[in-house]
Amino acid sequence: MSGKLILRLQADQSYPVIKWAANKFYKQINKYIKPFLLFSLITFVPSKIQEKGSTFLQLGSSTKQQLQVMFEVLEQYDWTAFAVITTLFPGYEDFVDYIEVLTDSSFIGWERRSTVTLNLTDDPDGARLKRQLREINARICLLYCSREEAESIFRAAREVKLTGPGYIWFMAGANFGRTAYLPEELPEGLFMVLSAGWKDDLYHRVQNGVAIIAKGAEALFQVYGSIPKFNSDWWCNQERSTVPSFSSVFSHRYFMNVTWGDKDFSFNEDGYLINPSLAVISLSKHRTWEEVGRWERRILSMSRYRKFLQPVDDNKHLMVATLEERPFVIVDDIDPATKTCIRDSVPCHHPLNHTDSNQLKKRCCKGFCIDILKRLAKTLGFTYDLYLVTNGKHGKKVNGMWNGMIGEVFYKRADMAIGSLTINAERAEVIDFSVPFVETGISVMVSRSNGTVSPSAFLEPYSPAVWVMMFVMCLTVVAVTVFIFEYFSPVGYNRSLSNSKRTGGSKFTIGKSIWLLWALVFNNSVPVENPRGTTSKIMVLIWAFFAVIFLASYTANLAAFMIQEEYVDTVSGLSDQKFQRPQHHYPPLRFGTVPNGSTEKNIRNNYGEMHEYMGKYNQRSVEDALQNLQTGKLDAFIYDAAVLNYMARKEEGCKLVTIGSGKVFATTGYGIALQKGSKWKRPIDLALLQFLSDGTLLLKIDTFRKRHNNFKVFLRDAINGPLHALKTICCPLEPDLHAAISQTVEPKLEIPFTAGHLESISKTYI
Repeated sequence: MSGKLILRLQADQSYPVIKWAANKFYKQINKYIKPFLLFSLITFVPSKIQEKGSTFLQLGSSTKQQLQVMFEVLEQYDWTAFAVITTLFPGYEDFVDYIEVLTDSSFIGWERRSTVTLNLTDDPDGARLKRQLREINARICLLYCSREEAESIFRAAREVKLTGPGYIWFMAGANFGRTAYLPEELPEGLFMVLSAGWKDDLYHRVQNGVAIIAKGAEALFQVYGSIPKFNSDWWCNQERSTVPSFSSVFSHRYFMNVTWGDKDFSFNEDGYLINPSLAVISLSKHRTWEEVGRWERRILSMSRYRKFLQPVDDNKHLMVATLEERPFVIVDDIDPATKTCIRDSVPCHHPLNHTDSNQLKKRCCKGFCIDILKRLAKTLGFTYDLYLVTNGKHGKKVNGMWNGMIGEVFYKRADMAIGSLTINAERAEVIDFSVPFVETGISVMVSRSNGTVSPSAFLEPYSPAVWVMMFVMCLTVVAVTVFIFEYFSPVGYNRSLSNSKRTGGSKFTIGKSIWLLWALVFNNSVPVENPRGTTSKIMVLIWAFFAVIFLASYTANLAAFMIQEEYVDTVSGLSDQKFQRPQHHYPPLRFGTVPNGSTEKNIRNNYGEMHEYMGKYNQRSVEDALQNLQTGKLDAFIYDAAVLNYMARKEEGCKLVTIGSGKVFATTGYGIALQKGSKWKRPIDLALLQFLSDGTLLLKIDTFRKRHNNFKVFLRDAINGPLHALKTICCPLEPDLHAAISQTVEPKLEIPFTAGHLESISKTYI
């Protein structure tokens, strides 16, 4: 009755009313068109009541805005599979429609596993409610209902074991934020989205409402010279050409676009704030609401260090640490258009300030290891929160303290660490490793030095033995053979070395025979004297056929050798004297690695003097090392073989190469780091072995190769074993290959001999 009386007074007197509204009065509010400001923390107004052009201004948030924030949280933690649960509470259809719009317009692969509409009427014992809840197979639930309905729903959900560890609920519609009474049925970890001022007292909330009215009235006074009384005839006394209707004035910028101090009270045509500041709150295990995130200027800020995940973090949600290192983990910024992670990337966090763990920058992670993590999560049924390590290291023990990914796992800040993390004995003493999923080791990268074309480069297509065989043996033997055939031919030179048998006869000499064969080899149009005998002519044709093959092979290989020869430092491995005693060489070799990793540890344990020398040449990152190699500030870079092989193939210009075509020393593998005695070790081991056996990892390589050229070649070999990638190389044609070509000529030598014999017979008897 009190609510009806207040609303009736507001309608009769036409005064702006500041009211702490309740849901059951919304239908009555719709009957009145005079200015009305709602300062309640109730964050939903049914869309049928809050229509476009309404004079009802809401300082809370709409259902659509709440869902936008909820989906930001889901996307932030890669919770892509969810169920939608609603009752028949007014506005539930819009709630479902908004979800459909958000999921259909997003690049993220949302999976709405089920949509359940609950009817709590005519169900006194809740049997039907429990039956419907049992059909839900998602661990993330989006609930829309009233306060009274929420108690019944959560009571039934607890009985069917749909709450507790491993289940996360988001609720809209009902508001428990300011109430002192919290039903015991509400589960720990329940999320809600409220106005950022959800903790403000009544004074501050009323102050905001009065400010809107005062600022609007002030602007109205400056235009019209007076402030109207809403129940007077002031509007009728003004000229209609200068005074708009009451509704249009109210919806004008005087009331709809108010700035007060640093607060922006700009309303849209639905009566909601255009840019509301919203808070994400969660019910802690102490039965109190805790603010765990803020949504301001359409950007969500949430911290992974908060304890709001503890109620659901015991067995199915994992904190995962990683480190950027291409191509295994690639970190990009969020898409500027959608403000989300697109394609195959997942959200990850990078602290902006290491001293303030609450300041985080949202990034997007992708890569081969991220694909494995996503596959493991789907196979084993866990969710995860991915973040980048603050110190950017793999893990090293410094002053008795572990840093990097190993430190995150060892000190239990993370349940798992994945990336280009090498397995070694020191790390295995403090944490558990999974079975290796990539085989790697230590390799050395050097830079090619620019050179000039060798003066003998035109001879490189054939080995020296081939050149000798060709022009000393083959050409001479064939030339003598042609001359002999011509000499004994009945129509040829006919045994006279000085004069021909008859006037105008042939003067074909052995010199002319050699000159003819040289001209055929080099396809040169020079004056030659051809033999007259049929046998000699056939022999010359066979030589011409051989010359075509020889010249074609030479031309095909010439381009590969007529290039600038490049100098590459010749080092055979880590035990090379240039590494072990660099001072004994001039100039001394400048080499280094990235510290705090397994490569440095291996060198420190096995080559103490080498480790001491290289300290001044150590690099901050792989990218810095590659740049210094290219600019000549570094001669050799020692690092993980898998990474160097990828970088060598990816580098434009092919100036960087790994010694021995990717030779690997101290072979080991990449593994997933887990806490000592973790219950996840065996399931992860079995899953990785299954991936290796059924080709899942190779399939992911094929998928990833489309985005990163040359990735498939070296990583496929790393997975299959210590086989190096095949490389196409150019080499001189050896004598055995030349002999194979010669064999095509030798059988044809029988033809001229037979022809010569027949020619002699025909000349003698015919």
